[in-house]
Amino acid sequence: MTVEENKALVTRFWHAFSSGRYDEVLGMLSDDATWWVAGKTALSGTYSKLEFEKLLGQITPMAPKGLRVTPKLLTADGDRVSVEAESFAEINNGRTYNNIYHFMMVIRDGRFSAVREYLDTEHVTATFSP
Repeated sequence: MTVEENKALVTRFWHAFSSGRYDEVLGMLSDDATWWVAGKTALSGTYSKLEFEKLLGQITPMAPKGLRVTPKLLTADGDRVSVEAESFAEINNGRTYNNIYHFMMVIRDGRFSAVREYLDTEHVTATFSP
């Protein structure tokens, strides 16, 4: 795939994610894909595709109006696309989740094989802690 095709794939991914079309999102991940989340929060760590699917299943109960992730800047080099993004969601605990991210998304054969997610972990803790 070309750099422009890779960037378009990333854009489609985040549009599907923000629209709550998680089956489509999962279909864009390779079977052996990994999703790594930075930090030491309850959500941090490395997820397999199956584990990431379970994580996606927690979004709807926590954010019944959805979780929107908006790419702001994409930079691509070969099979990697770097994404600066911002999220927004109204959480069922009355708080607002509005985080800033950097995602490094690695593409293999037209699907994502690895995603590394860097975010404000303090905001995660402040928003989701009881």
